[in-house]
Amino acid sequence: NKLIGSIPSELGSLTSLTSLSLYSNDLVGTIPASFGQLTKLEELDLSSNALTGQLPRFLCDLTALKLLDLS
Repeated sequence: NKLIGSIPSELGSLTSLTSLSLYSNDLVGTIPASFGQLTKLEELDLSSNALTGQLPRFLCDLTALKLLDLS
């Protein structure tokens, strides 16, 4: 998709989202805190980007999450 910049925090308002794949882009910065609202999220792939910072604690609260790729 050739996305560049930070991950939009507005994605956190998509509370029915079960899968989000943003791999192989030029995304920078951190995972938005609003992602903590994605309680139905089962798959999150943010691999092959330039994200920085610590792994957000809220990811541990996403109990439906089965796949997390940050490589």
